[in-house]
Amino acid sequence: MIHPLISVDELAAALAGPRPPRLLDCRARLGDPDAGRGLWRQARLPGSHHLDLDRDLAGPPGEGGRHPLPTRDAFTASLQRLGLTPDVPIVVYDDRGAQLAAARAWWMLACWAGHPEVRVLDGGLAAWQAAGGALEEGEAVDPRPSDWAPAYRDDAWLDADRVFSGRALKVDARAPERFRGEAEPIDPVAGHIPGAVCRPSADNLTADGRFKLPAELEAELPDADEVVAYCGSGITACHDILAYAVAGRPLPRLYPGSWSEWIRDPARPVSRGR
Repeated sequence: MIHPLISVDELAAALAGPRPPRLLDCRARLGDPDAGRGLWRQARLPGSHHLDLDRDLAGPPGEGGRHPLPTRDAFTASLQRLGLTPDVPIVVYDDRGAQLAAARAWWMLACWAGHPEVRVLDGGLAAWQAAGGALEEGEAVDPRPSDWAPAYRDDAWLDADRVFSGRALKVDARAPERFRGEAEPIDPVAGHIPGAVCRPSADNLTADGRFKLPAELEAELPDADEVVAYCGSGITACHDILAYAVAGRPLPRLYPGSWSEWIRDPARPVSRGR
């Protein structure tokens, strides 16, 4: 797998090069499904198209959790609508320092759909603007649709039953107080999956919102022969998986349903505290 991050300078050079990447704006606001596209219309990286968290990067909420994976057919339709192909590099970004939606897009494109050249803009929109990068606004010309039919890699993720019965180290990307069950602002049950360890996604970043250096992440990330990443609804966990990729470590598998699915079955155990 290629290095999963691209800096602002590297992106500017790539956009002026012979194989400019397709830019995907992944901005989103939880609880407001129309906000991301509105932000994209207001101002965006030139030539970018919007990849929607709720409509493209997740299926309808329900028994599979708050942000389950979309069906293969649904995600393929999104990829084709955006004109994506394996031959054109992709750069994804959002506007929050944590880059959570962009990390989910990276995982779905690179790890699940198998696109060979997907990178996350390190520091996101803020880094682009801080470097003096131009923005565009208004409507955009729709891309020419593609016929890309990915060969999905379903071994990149686990369902609840395999998480329950497996021996993988479970790494929880939520904030420590949610992991310990001291606060739960979203889901109806607090706590974590028994045996899990907490690796908050915020710990993957420096103070300026960029990823820590590979050596630093290598020293910090939980280590085991087999790792599965989860969070509240399968979004933030992708940030931890991205951190493993930055560190050059074997990638954890994603539990897409995460805590919001786990707690739907009262037979599944719940732990609280450390």
